[in-house]
Amino acid sequence: MKWAAAAALLCLGAAACRQAAPTVRVERTVVLMGTTAEFAAEAEDRTTALARLERMVRVVETTEAELSTWRNDSALSGLNRQPPGEPLSVPPALCDLLRRVEGWREATAGAFDPAIGSLIDAWGLRAAGRRPDAAALRAARARAGWPLLGFDHEACTVTRQADAMLDAGAFGKGEALDRVRAAEHGHPGAWLIDFGGQVAVSGGAADTAWPVALAHPAQRDQPVAELLLAGGSLATSGGSERTLALGAAGVVGHILDPRTGAPVVRPASVAVWHPNAFTADVLSTALYVMGPDDGLAWAAAREFAACFIVPEAGSRNVTFLATTAFERRFPLQSPGAL
Repeated sequence: MKWAAAAALLCLGAAACRQAAPTVRVERTVVLMGTTAEFAAEAEDRTTALARLERMVRVVETTEAELSTWRNDSALSGLNRQPPGEPLSVPPALCDLLRRVEGWREATAGAFDPAIGSLIDAWGLRAAGRRPDAAALRAARARAGWPLLGFDHEACTVTRQADAMLDAGAFGKGEALDRVRAAEHGHPGAWLIDFGGQVAVSGGAADTAWPVALAHPAQRDQPVAELLLAGGSLATSGGSERTLALGAAGVVGHILDPRTGAPVVRPASVAVWHPNAFTADVLSTALYVMGPDDGLAWAAAREFAACFIVPEAGSRNVTFLATTAFERRFPLQSPGAL
């Protein structure tokens, strides 16, 4: 069986995965957080495997109820509706999440900053896309940026200084995957989730690694390399699949640079591996915003496993620009017959 995801193609055939036990695998496709998620769970019998699958889906649904901006009843949507100047107490789990978000915003010097809801609206990224005029863009930028949220670590409150809105698109899926991992810790059997461009697996020995094929940045059905994922999470960010065409007005990329307020349109994509899915999610977005030159240097200096996949002009070939940490973990292989 082969799955095509937004950023990776997954071969889940029993022979390819070479797993002797457990022997029963069940699979499910669910639309969550505005994207399609593919779940696979294994256990010693079908009943146990189905129960595990149900638990995993429920964890993601609960996370969506807290973080999704696609739902009006989520905690994050409630935060975004809080009147400016009025403190909002947030529960401990969300407070911890906001601390981590703030930490990565600082670590990436703003290349990752999810307080960009006004910019998402200005560019029409939840619709057909648009190119705002200068005045509209200035107004949107005035309502964007993490400092406008007024997050108080000690009190666990958020006091919006303006009509700033937080969007979980660059970290919500990773957070959901980590919550699944925590909930399933200690349960025997392997599992995999392909969550709209991010893959996470339960781990296991080398002979139980899941084959994951990286897709061509511009041709998502064409694999360019095969990786063996034995644990952690692999997140890929790129522009081609969700780039919005505006006719004579050009194109609008779905990933914004919070530092400029403008969409990023690059021919390259970037893949990041990390044991923590939240971190992989954040870094794949931040590095894509930084670009191959700055992003690769930034990741290498911090020993992150990252790889930019750059198309070669005039051909279907690509060039891999990988950090040493990525090359050590994933010796790039030919996609073969995938």
